[in-house]
Amino acid sequence: MVNKQSKIPIYYQLEKAIKNEIDKSGMEPHSPIPSEREYAEKHGISRMTVRQAINNLVSQGILYRERGRGTFVSEQKFEQDISQLTSFSEDMRNRHLTPSTKIIKMNECVGPSAAHDKLKRTNEDVIYEIVRLRLANNEPIALETIYTPKKLIGELKDHQIETSFYHYLEATLGLSIKRGFQSIEAGLANSEEVTYLKIKKNDPVLIMHRISFLDDAAGTPIEFVKSIYRADRYKFNIEMNR
Repeated sequence: MVNKQSKIPIYYQLEKAIKNEIDKSGMEPHSPIPSEREYAEKHGISRMTVRQAINNLVSQGILYRERGRGTFVSEQKFEQDISQLTSFSEDMRNRHLTPSTKIIKMNECVGPSAAHDKLKRTNEDVIYEIVRLRLANNEPIALETIYTPKKLIGELKDHQIETSFYHYLEATLGLSIKRGFQSIEAGLANSEEVTYLKIKKNDPVLIMHRISFLDDAAGTPIEFVKSIYRADRYKFNIEMNR
């Protein structure tokens, strides 16, 4: 129940109560929640206050509305701490989900290209271009394009990159990754991303670019990655200190 004597706004108390109800009752995604009228009667508050709480939860992606049908529990977003350099597979396993990969294509490319510049390779150096669809519990989450120098990793076969690329580099090749530089921006889904990520044209996406460097004297760039994440299923967190 909400506490009308509290200094905490009633709409915010109701937001917290609905969140707790979803978590504690184990409500499945797409389950309906009670109507505004039912919440208003249950807590003895106005429907306007209920509507404000629900609007806030819709804005946060916790709930969604369907016209003429009601309000429902959303698929909850995957969260990634971007202060740590981890792979997609590691992130999913940490959430007790099963990661998987569908390889779309793998090409060998020579320069000039932006990838050659990022990886500090000459135009004559061969670079692998690997496009993969990343899934969690068989749900498409990200479309990923990896560029990596053939000179550093040798011949590459599809089965070697069907799981974590970091695991292949470290466990199989004995390379050690020390650090990375990553940027994130917003974008709209194009036709290719729509096809693979099962979203709609111009749906919002998160575009991540990352360069990873080896733990060697030169700090050699080992991969340049562009990943397109579904904005409805993923969000990035970072802890900041002052």
